[in-house]
Amino acid sequence: MQDKKVNLFGIPVEALTMSETLDRVDEAIRARQPLQIGVVNAAKVVNMEKDPSLREAVLSSDIILADGAAVVWASRLLRTPLPERVAGIDIMFGMFERGSERGYRVYCLGATEEISKTVEDNIARDYPGLTLAGRHHGYFTEDEAQRIADDVKDSRADILLVAMTSPKKERFLAKWMDYMDVPVCHGVGGSFDVYAGKVERAPESWQKLGLEWLYRVKQEPGRLWKRYLFTNLSFIWMLTKSLLGFRAQTS
Repeated sequence: MQDKKVNLFGIPVEALTMSETLDRVDEAIRARQPLQIGVVNAAKVVNMEKDPSLREAVLSSDIILADGAAVVWASRLLRTPLPERVAGIDIMFGMFERGSERGYRVYCLGATEEISKTVEDNIARDYPGLTLAGRHHGYFTEDEAQRIADDVKDSRADILLVAMTSPKKERFLAKWMDYMDVPVCHGVGGSFDVYAGKVERAPESWQKLGLEWLYRVKQEPGRLWKRYLFTNLSFIWMLTKSLLGFRAQTS
């Protein structure tokens, strides 16, 4: 399948639908070829601008997708429209559904031990055709990373899901993906917390309006309001500069 990329803020974002993305996953597993999936939302775009190591780690992905509605809206304002939002958590559930039909082996890495065990139980209940090749919580040190990578490699997984925060998950994948020899690697952030019921995902109406971030703030205002305020303002400023540059080029 030929890549279709859109350049946004210096990031090559794939112009793929969810169905096309899952087809790429299937192809990678059948061919046993590496496919590291990266996703970007407004916050990650801003943080990539500030953190060169995070930028390098994200750009090492084989495909980068628009996880946030704000990124899709920005692509349309800049006249390089992406077809739709492809959220990391929806990719994960799509992998589970197809994997249950095709008998894929999945390794789940990340979150707390309690959440990890709940995810294991939920997969067994919801996706009986899917094989959980292994799991490990995400609270390990750099010195323990080799042991974790060995466990993933020995599991012979088709898919590795990494539920850790940025930039830890991007750096782990950038360093260990080739060694672990797992065809598909996908960083899913806090998706395990949602699947385990610890965090409530925004209703679909909020998602369509691009207000998932506000729903998260509503759940944890004391911890999150300042982070999202400054991140969103920074993203708007980056978009404004891009729009001004675009208009200058076309005038």
